[in-house]
Amino acid sequence: MKRSRVLAAAVAAAALVALAGCSSSSAGGDGKTIKVAFQDYGSDIMSNFMKKAKSDFEKANPGDTITLVPIKAAENDYYTKLALMNRAATTAPDIMSEDTFLIRADAQAGYLAPLDSYVSKWSDWSNFFDNAKDAGKGDDGKVYGIPTGTDTRGLWYNKQIFEKAGIPTPWQPKTWADVLSAAKKIKAADPGVIPLNIFSGKAAGEASSMQGFEMLMYGASDKGLYDDSTSKWITGSKAFTDSLDVIKEVYQGGLGPSQEVTSDTNYQNTVNNQLVPQGKLAINLDGSWASNAWLPTGATPWADWDKVMGTAKMPTQDGGDPGSISLSGGWTFSMGAKSSAKDLAWKFITFLTDKQRSLEYNINTAGIPVRKDVADDEKYKTSNPTSEFFSSLVAVTKFRPATPDYPKISNGIQVAMESVMTGQASPSEAAKTYDDTVVGIVGKDKTESK
Repeated sequence: MKRSRVLAAAVAAAALVALAGCSSSSAGGDGKTIKVAFQDYGSDIMSNFMKKAKSDFEKANPGDTITLVPIKAAENDYYTKLALMNRAATTAPDIMSEDTFLIRADAQAGYLAPLDSYVSKWSDWSNFFDNAKDAGKGDDGKVYGIPTGTDTRGLWYNKQIFEKAGIPTPWQPKTWADVLSAAKKIKAADPGVIPLNIFSGKAAGEASSMQGFEMLMYGASDKGLYDDSTSKWITGSKAFTDSLDVIKEVYQGGLGPSQEVTSDTNYQNTVNNQLVPQGKLAINLDGSWASNAWLPTGATPWADWDKVMGTAKMPTQDGGDPGSISLSGGWTFSMGAKSSAKDLAWKFITFLTDKQRSLEYNINTAGIPVRKDVADDEKYKTSNPTSEFFSSLVAVTKFRPATPDYPKISNGIQVAMESVMTGQASPSEAAKTYDDTVVGIVGKDKTESK
């Protein structure tokens, strides 16, 4: 058994070396060629954006070469593959698309180069919102990523399914109980429809932690997972157990997708590219970007999506202030610490994040701009019927704990969710296991019990 695991690891490593390509900036050392790694989500949006940027940049800069390294993988697999690539100079990318929640951990691991000397001379930096700038900083306060866009999360619902179930629209639940009540009515009215999706379990990775669990947890607790005032992780939280109670009710109560769906690494794509546009899912707790799959440029063009789908704020547990909750994240373009062509890498990063390409990126991905000039652009404002709604959620949004420990703790959340949704543990048992996991990761002195 051990031998097979070693062999599998060796094969995976070999595949990653091949994926990274034979040429590398470190090997070439001429400062004229760079590799750019990014996640290919299975749609053409990001791939086409990067291909066009490469073509336009190379035309404007004869002699410079951009080698694209698209990584087709689910979210967690992308993070793993990127980390493996970064271990060696021969495979490490010069630029990488980096989820903001990994910035601190990857900067601490030595994968990312600080960009302060570059941004201090970059006039466009003043166009970025301050909180977006902060999202790209490491523990040392240095800038390690230039943000491309942010996001918010809420409830998407199918108005036609609601009408069949006798639920009036527009719909705005005031509590968790209201959301679950609607799901139960839909189950009774139309057994062939999945009433409610809350991303949960290991297969969906960070989507389970952020779109799923934290959208519950931060609506039930002022502190959430981490107390910024004491720099300590919270254990023994009633809000944590209450959030797992919802996961139990959804998945043990037959309100959520089947295990066949939730255990597949394509879970997220299945929801947005199949279940929602096919009218098989009534309520989906998901992000502002969901509609990018249904745009003419998306993976599943859907002409009537804006007529069929409604949006609602995710309520707090009992309707307490501020009444609704959202989580925000986002991605950056970061420079690899091992790059031997840092000046060219920086030049391409500024090209990718200038106003023209930022406007194109945020329109095509249904993202929320991090540049003031893009947010104010009429072309962006009129690009998507839900832009105004999801932008309004910034007023109640929360952010994941920005610590290097978070990625490991996020994995502990996914384990707890999966054990509850599959019936392997009760919410209280899973919460206790999570608490033990947190103490094991950060130490008892960095936790506080609520």
